[in-house]
Amino acid sequence: MSLAARSLFRTFLQASATRGIHTTPRVEQSSSREAQRVTCTLIPGDGVGPELMYSLQEVFKAAGVPVDFEPYFLSEINPVLSAKLEDVVASISKNKICIKGIISTPDYSTEGELQTLNMKLRNELDLYANVVHVRSLPGVKTRHKNIDSVIIREQTEGEYSALEHESVPGIVECLKIITAKKSMRIAKFAFDYATKNNRKKVTAVHKANIMKLGDGLFLRSCEEMAKLYPRIEFEKMIVDNTTMQMVSNPNQFDVMVTPNLYGNIIDNLASGLVGGAGVVAGASYSAEAVVFEPGARHTFAEAVGKNVANPTAMLLCGTKLLRHINLPKYSDIIQSALIKVLDDGKVRTKDIGGQSTTQDFTKAVIYNLH
Repeated sequence: MSLAARSLFRTFLQASATRGIHTTPRVEQSSSREAQRVTCTLIPGDGVGPELMYSLQEVFKAAGVPVDFEPYFLSEINPVLSAKLEDVVASISKNKICIKGIISTPDYSTEGELQTLNMKLRNELDLYANVVHVRSLPGVKTRHKNIDSVIIREQTEGEYSALEHESVPGIVECLKIITAKKSMRIAKFAFDYATKNNRKKVTAVHKANIMKLGDGLFLRSCEEMAKLYPRIEFEKMIVDNTTMQMVSNPNQFDVMVTPNLYGNIIDNLASGLVGGAGVVAGASYSAEAVVFEPGARHTFAEAVGKNVANPTAMLLCGTKLLRHINLPKYSDIIQSALIKVLDDGKVRTKDIGGQSTTQDFTKAVIYNLH
């Protein structure tokens, strides 16, 4: 970790301590008028993650949100400072909710460890469904208008199974795991999501024409599940065609359900259509817990300490979290302020065509809270 990054993280922890962030979870009733306080696990992440979390905390504090954070620094590239995975898992399992920055993953394994920290966290908590809502935001100029799509990704198997070996020098074999159980589960999640949110169509993204057994199993599972939801239109699309269709006519998509790798690629492609990694929020669900995190997995490490990162995605994660824990009033207040700042266009970070800093943007949101 660079000196700038170390200093930034120390500042983040010190600021956290002044905001009522506790090292042990607690729920308290401050008064009969106030909502019951909720404890949420917080993982700042790598890169600009701590800066974005600082922005989120400032906005939450200004809005009087009754949420206390339990912070854990979890990192694969800074193992000396990282908390133990089992402690983080225990915290999320107890609190049921977590807000998380992006954790960086090295390109190569130097110690023979194939599973990344992200994979371990998902597998320990069974965070099988990643949901990224990609929509056009007012004031953010893009080629396409009125995009409103949801990408639902199975993220506990597929190519991200960490089953690789070098059979002979120079030849590596990688196993892609697809199971009927998890394919049916993510398909049901997608159709349930569409039903609950008044969506009209589910598109299954696949490569069954080439991977006839693996992707064929995933596709058949989606087809079988579609029969149970006759009011939801169902279509299937090969992944390479999907990427072309998305950049040419993204408005045709409503809900998309994908295996692991395809969903990861499509999430980032779709984020680029609406303004980039700084404006799209996501969440990962298990049966017991939810982890809210930006929809595009980009740490923006080159911008650490420069005060230029866009906090929009993290603030949208915060509004989703508040709605999830039944605090819609606070969610609406923050989202309305954020949308007003974007729509006014007077305060913009560099990624969306302005010259404002992260702090400028945060202050503008706070100013518009009420």
